[in-house]
Amino acid sequence: MLDTEYLIIGAGFSGLAMAYRLQEAGQRDFIIYEQADELGGTWAANTYPGCACDVPAHVYSFSFEQKPDWSKLFANQPELLAYIKDVAAKHGLEKYIQYNKTVSSLTYDEASQIWSAQTDKGEVLKARYVIAAAGPLATPVMPEIEGIEDFIGDLFHSAHWRHDVELTGKKVAVLGTGASAVQFVPEIVDQVGELKVFQRTAPWVLPRMEREFTNGELNTFRNRPALSRLVRRWLYWRSEMRAIGFFRHPNLLRIFEWMGRRHLKAQINNEELREKLTPNFRFGCKRLLMSNQWYPALSRDKSEVVTAPIKRIVTEGIELEDGRLIKADVIIMGTGFQATEPMPGINVTGREGRDLHSEWREKGAEAYFGSSVAGYPNLFMLLGPNTGLGHNSVVYMAEAQIEGIIRLLETAKKQGTPTVEVTEDAQSDFNADVQERLSKSVWQTGGCDSWYKTADGKNTTIWPGYTFDFRKRATDLPVSAFHLTTADISVETSAQAAE
Repeated sequence: MLDTEYLIIGAGFSGLAMAYRLQEAGQRDFIIYEQADELGGTWAANTYPGCACDVPAHVYSFSFEQKPDWSKLFANQPELLAYIKDVAAKHGLEKYIQYNKTVSSLTYDEASQIWSAQTDKGEVLKARYVIAAAGPLATPVMPEIEGIEDFIGDLFHSAHWRHDVELTGKKVAVLGTGASAVQFVPEIVDQVGELKVFQRTAPWVLPRMEREFTNGELNTFRNRPALSRLVRRWLYWRSEMRAIGFFRHPNLLRIFEWMGRRHLKAQINNEELREKLTPNFRFGCKRLLMSNQWYPALSRDKSEVVTAPIKRIVTEGIELEDGRLIKADVIIMGTGFQATEPMPGINVTGREGRDLHSEWREKGAEAYFGSSVAGYPNLFMLLGPNTGLGHNSVVYMAEAQIEGIIRLLETAKKQGTPTVEVTEDAQSDFNADVQERLSKSVWQTGGCDSWYKTADGKNTTIWPGYTFDFRKRATDLPVSAFHLTTADISVETSAQAAE
């Protein structure tokens, strides 16, 4: 017997959007497995100082539940988490969530055409459809550095911030200069005694056009929802216009390089430091960063940007290749997330014993519109391969995928064929087109290595085009791209049997 018709893995933005849409479609037989003890996904997990979204809040939010009273243009972590929880409560989604459920394996049984999801505690749940919504930035990367276990101070990743660790007056070393470090370093610099920031590659940093909304603006948004929606549209299109430079005409990005150099020069007077912080690749090749406090934090007398390679970590700090020892009381890893392979930590076995991660390791992660993979019937992903963005909101992308999945399943069920699997040809043609378009993009031609790409240079992360184009195509998936096969739909789920 089935335990549920649909299993959703993850209770963040995309998982809750899927749950909402299933409910809207009249489906109530679903369960959400969440590995944490609260909902919210990345906005529950990341609590480091200064944590905030780098996409305007009016855009980085659900289309079906707009919030008229965001406190400022770019929402911080507490406000985003409160918003997600409010949406879940308003639409009655909490009752579907089971917390502290970490899925360790997914196994497809061809005879019954049912998925078995096993947790790390050995529990097994059977579902006809699985929607993996664990998010693309869910697993922190801890660098493999010799001696890391020998350090006698406090060492943690920014995604697992140790709020119990006192930083006041301490010698603090930060590894990484990416999106997280750019936010938390300015927040801690006043507390620490010494700050050493270890940088491999200087990022492009633009001014953050932050502003708080006035009480008058908030009242207007509340009383005139149409105006709030208009602001959302304007912010969306303003962001969307950058896309043409990223994927088609990288030379158009020179204006942003000029802005970045101007921002750097205005905030860093020391010529030697400014040289260290000048990027050596094209704007957009790596993730765009925005901050008004990053450069001032690094120019403080107590701060140092270290560019010499790390040799190993020792008991009292970090030893460099040049022989220098950087003493530290605390080491904070701002080293990002595992992003090139979705669903990390879950062993996925499909038809004929196919191993998803083994296949992806051979050729790089790929799927059909980031949602479906040939050989894995009734398994869908949200924000899977090549759905990431360098310019706009991934919430928009997830909602497009969800709409396409719902429509596809409704069509299949009407035909009496509830087992759905993308064809090898459709997946292959789609990904060939994606990689061809990426080959001309700044992500491939901009002269950088980034977490967007695998070790051999294949970009498995970014969508090479406009988000409205993705939405148009992803919400209307052609049935001809899928194998639709008959299953024994008389099998009841536990919820149906209880009715």
